[in-house]
Amino acid sequence: MESQTPPESTSENSYEQERRAKAHKMRELGVEPFGLRTEGLLPLAKVRELHKPEFGQDGGPEVTAAGRIIFLKRFGKLSFLTVRDETGLMQFALDKKRLSETAWKIQDLLDLGDQIVVTGKLGQTKTGEVTVWASGLAMGSKSFLPPPAKWEGLTDVEIRYRQRYVDLWSNPEVMKLAQLRIRIIDEMRSFLKARGFLEVETPMLQPIHGGAAARPFITHSNALDLKLYMRIAPELYLKRLLVGGFSKVFEVNRNFRNEGISPRHNPEFTMLEAYEAYGNWETMAELVESMICHIAQTVFGTLKIEHKDAEGNVRKTINLAGDTSKPVGQRWRRARVADLVEERTAWKFTKEAATSEQIADLRSKNPGKDLKLNGSPAEQLIEVYEKLIEPTLVDPCFVTQVPSVIIPLARKNPADPFFCDVYELAINGQEISPGYTELNDPDVQREKLMDQVGDKEERQEIDEDFLTALKYGMPPAGGLGLGIDRLIMMLTGAESIRDVILFPLMRPQS
Repeated sequence: MESQTPPESTSENSYEQERRAKAHKMRELGVEPFGLRTEGLLPLAKVRELHKPEFGQDGGPEVTAAGRIIFLKRFGKLSFLTVRDETGLMQFALDKKRLSETAWKIQDLLDLGDQIVVTGKLGQTKTGEVTVWASGLAMGSKSFLPPPAKWEGLTDVEIRYRQRYVDLWSNPEVMKLAQLRIRIIDEMRSFLKARGFLEVETPMLQPIHGGAAARPFITHSNALDLKLYMRIAPELYLKRLLVGGFSKVFEVNRNFRNEGISPRHNPEFTMLEAYEAYGNWETMAELVESMICHIAQTVFGTLKIEHKDAEGNVRKTINLAGDTSKPVGQRWRRARVADLVEERTAWKFTKEAATSEQIADLRSKNPGKDLKLNGSPAEQLIEVYEKLIEPTLVDPCFVTQVPSVIIPLARKNPADPFFCDVYELAINGQEISPGYTELNDPDVQREKLMDQVGDKEERQEIDEDFLTALKYGMPPAGGLGLGIDRLIMMLTGAESIRDVILFPLMRPQS
């Protein structure tokens, strides 16, 4: 490979100047280094599909293709270039005998990272490498900055996230992951639409934030002289649509929460929320189970999802098939949160606060888990579940019968009002989807919202318009949320949410 990386003594600025000088020489030759639209371009993958061995060296059809140079080797009057586009790799051969005098001079001014367009016969080399033998060469774009030192791609994680525009073309797996994300969301939409759900859009700027317990981002409308909140959840607006007469709705939405950043959290993230009139938490559980299995089978061809380490060794396998003796949509485990806690810790929850002996026992058996256990009985139960149980749930598990005080928008269980009719779907050691039997009694909803906001100063933040909507009558309903970023992490084995978001939020460089 001909190295295009500058020597140690060459500053990046002088390297850029060298490339700018080459662009100037191109203009002197009458060639614009930043090209225009080209008709008839074929994706590189399509060009490869057209190839047949009987074409020989250059007996195939004439094609026009473009890509970014990631490998360049010159042999006197013949140069071989490996170029990449979003569909893959292709070799271009630049032969002095086939090119015009100007085009050959342009060849000598090319660098790694440049984007070029060639027209030529499709064929192969003596070693069988599929190749376009260029008879025409044009510039797509001259690259003024050097590519990563290794053509295989960026390796510095911090730079990869900051310069995703380089990461995508220098690391093929990053492009593949971005394309998988697009396909997964497309399949999600198709699945829901086939089930009769209609895709809708609800406000991202809201005068009152609601639908989740989270700290919002605050902004201001100059036109209305009004404080506004970036959406933390679309739930209350989607329920308004049920009041309005829609029976099945969903939204793939961007949410914003002014909270921490971690491998599982980004302040801006993507959620699916779906609501079905006359549904309940069980219909939502069936829906999300069937949908995730459909996506896994369609996109990945399997219900056994393998997570591999950097060396390609399988470190974890997630079984989405569940209990195949049961009907589709009812195969994943369902367990009450109190039962899971008792199963794993031997603490039998009785709706009473844990005793000092029980607390001491839980702490001693689980060092390093920072168990506070100083809240209400419901809060203690959820703390033990979230810190000790949830991280161990690798295969899908619908965790049910969550204390109703924790979830103010869900309907209480008629047989035991201490709990509400919900599921929290855990896969890969984290919650990926909550689903509710929705609360539609306006008086009970007001009471629960009042309890949630607490002191009087905050009560002005209750969404009175949502409560007015409920007074007009919302049908019984089931609703679900699904963290799309976390779903993609689970399906692809990505370790950080920043790997599955094209442009994650980063602290500015100092």
